[in-house]
Amino acid sequence: MDKQTRTQKIEDIINREKDNPFGMQEIPWQDELKSMQVYKIPLSYLVYNKYNGRILSRTKSLEKQNHIIDVETDEGKKQIEQLLWDSKEDRNKKTEKDLDDFGQKKVGIITRDGIIIDGNRRAMLLNRLGNVDYFKAVVLPVKLDENLIEIQKLETSFQMGEDEKLGYNPIEKYLKARDLFDVLITNNNEDVALSKIADWMGEQKATIKDLLLVMKRMDEYLDEFKYEGIYTQLDGREDQFINLTKWLETFYDTQSGKAFDGYENDDVDDLKIVAFDYIRDKYEGKEFRVIAHGQKQNHFFGDSSVWESFRDSHFEITKNIQKSDIDYSSPNLKSHLDELDNSFSALVHEKFKDNLESHYENLRNKQAGDKPEKLIRRSIESFDAIQQNHHAFGEENAQKLLEELASKAFQGLQKKSPVKILGLVKKLLEEIDISEISDENLDEARDCAKNIQRVLNDFRKEID
Repeated sequence: MDKQTRTQKIEDIINREKDNPFGMQEIPWQDELKSMQVYKIPLSYLVYNKYNGRILSRTKSLEKQNHIIDVETDEGKKQIEQLLWDSKEDRNKKTEKDLDDFGQKKVGIITRDGIIIDGNRRAMLLNRLGNVDYFKAVVLPVKLDENLIEIQKLETSFQMGEDEKLGYNPIEKYLKARDLFDVLITNNNEDVALSKIADWMGEQKATIKDLLLVMKRMDEYLDEFKYEGIYTQLDGREDQFINLTKWLETFYDTQSGKAFDGYENDDVDDLKIVAFDYIRDKYEGKEFRVIAHGQKQNHFFGDSSVWESFRDSHFEITKNIQKSDIDYSSPNLKSHLDELDNSFSALVHEKFKDNLESHYENLRNKQAGDKPEKLIRRSIESFDAIQQNHHAFGEENAQKLLEELASKAFQGLQKKSPVKILGLVKKLLEEIDISEISDENLDEARDCAKNIQRVLNDFRKEID
């Protein structure tokens, strides 16, 4: 059914039943609460709104593939119905049962040309049930394209009000705020645009500003991995973007007391790149926040030496990873991009984990720098955990690190307890198993013994 036919059929219902409508409903329209008539409109006269706030990220992602959804065709209708169903399947099942048992209790809103402004999900469920052929709705006095701003205002107020927020994919509210801002800023200054969106979405103006900032970082992330416009790749990553946005807003173009002294914007750029990689690998919670969250003593970016070591190790891990070509013609782009993300994680996840854990241990040690007993005990426990019979323990790099550790321990004793060194040296010499010295190292052992004897002679002369 084309637009003209739909419009005429809906107009016929209004003219026929205007003196005896199904009911009345108060609707906020053009800054007034107006009482409007409710009609029973056949479902066959209605068209889903593909830019419905509940599925906005999905339809935009599909359109990025040049996959145009024509909601006036059977195919387009089925696509929108599937997206609406998948958007909140558990809740849809509950609502579907309620509709089956008690019918449609909440009135929808449509335009004069049959576009569903509020009630897309309910209409989809009624179509699935098939036991009712009409939709109870207020009919707005305009077609969709006759007053788009007022319709967007109404749609946002109804769909993203306090009662409906839990029914939305978290990413949708960011997209909605960004799209509304792009429309409103053409005829309003920023403050007015933010105020309007806040009113429509039932939020504070500061919250809308935060939504726009987070959306900006989300778009930057998608651009970084050539996922521009594929908003499905943001799923499950909202909290990380909220945290990253706070960090960047705190650190850019200033000298925050929450970061290491003397950092520059280039360092913040590096932070963003590192964070993007960890977001792609789906790190979250404490593991993600330790990168730059909170007071400076609690995160990597608060200590220059920890940050620089962590950052350099990270870039060493990622330097040879090639960005994969994206097949935008893939019949299931989300699955294709998920596969690319999974391939990335397979290459880096364990290395990212090791890098993060080792630097977190370093940070914890620095935090306990004035508690030497605690750190020494921690070092002993770490050493005791080593499997000394494992072949890796005998490898050159491990042995060099062990030698460095022993040297640092001796230096610590030298500063505070030099006499204890003598007792420890005596004990260590007594415990050497000569039989373990290979024939090829005997000459080196004899030279060491002579040198030790010489040092001891000099030492005795000094203290006598």
